[in-house]
Amino acid sequence: MKIAVLAGGYSPERDVSLTSGSLIANALIDEGYSVCLADVYMGIETAGKSPSELFTKNKYPKYEVEARVPDLLALKQKRGGGSSLIGDGIIELCRAADVVFLALHGAMGENGQLQATLDSFGIKYTGSGYDGSLLAMDKDLSKKIFRDAGVNTPDWLYLSAEECDLSLVREKIGFPCVIKPTSCGSSVGVSILETEDEFEGAIKLARQYEGKIIIEKKIVGREVTVGILDGEVLPVIEIIPLCGFYDYENKYQSGKTLEVCPAKIDEGLRLELARQTRLGFEALRLSGYARFDFMVDESGKPYCLEANTLPGMTPTSLLPQMAGAVGMSYGALCKKIAETALKK
Repeated sequence: MKIAVLAGGYSPERDVSLTSGSLIANALIDEGYSVCLADVYMGIETAGKSPSELFTKNKYPKYEVEARVPDLLALKQKRGGGSSLIGDGIIELCRAADVVFLALHGAMGENGQLQATLDSFGIKYTGSGYDGSLLAMDKDLSKKIFRDAGVNTPDWLYLSAEECDLSLVREKIGFPCVIKPTSCGSSVGVSILETEDEFEGAIKLARQYEGKIIIEKKIVGREVTVGILDGEVLPVIEIIPLCGFYDYENKYQSGKTLEVCPAKIDEGLRLELARQTRLGFEALRLSGYARFDFMVDESGKPYCLEANTLPGMTPTSLLPQMAGAVGMSYGALCKKIAETALKK
């Protein structure tokens, strides 16, 4: 079977994606598949080969996530400008594959644009469809759907950067609060504010990535995450950053965060987290696999923060740890995700 692994993309999370993609590609090669790893934004050099000749069983170099978010303007200049989000040869490569493994994070890889494009060509791919991807990526839409489905989520405001008035936030949400771009992942552009003095700086940071902003009530307590794979809820992980909060650096730099799997929680809370994960998964129309992030307040009540339709697959990522806790190796996890996509 031939598998095209798409990574990179024009997204602040491209470095994370390239790391995930290289690991996924090599794991699938170890499982016996022929693989082609491609940066969906930069495109692929065919060098006179047909798309079907690009698949290989030779290992790819491993990428490493830098501590800082990549410079997308420099990347665009490197490619020669232009507004296309899909590089040369990518669609042809995908059409030659039996299945496309989406190792993308953020932007067109998770907001449904790429999924809709692949659907238009009848190409099978991993993860959720365009509708579920769109709903999960937009934090305002997903939180509204959570509320309607009975999934707890913190109170929030959805505003443009220009509408972010301190007095409105003080009245409707209060402090401490969390400010984040509406459609970014990997904690890109996220700030946790303890006082009003931090407000302007947090708005400025979020605005660098998106014009629409979520201002959310901060839930004080334990941070946990729950995965779901082919209909089965995986073990809960508790996330304990050693310094600060679970931001971009703490997510992807080794040794920055303690992750306890399975989390040391009582059975009642575990069952409630699983119930709300299933509710959220169904309400957002997701398929294949996903990961749901929660805060559990001091009374033991869970609040869902967001759903991740293409969870990270780096060495420090959470879904591989969850799979490992039930005896599934990294390679077996990648194989399971690919095989689940073939059922579509």
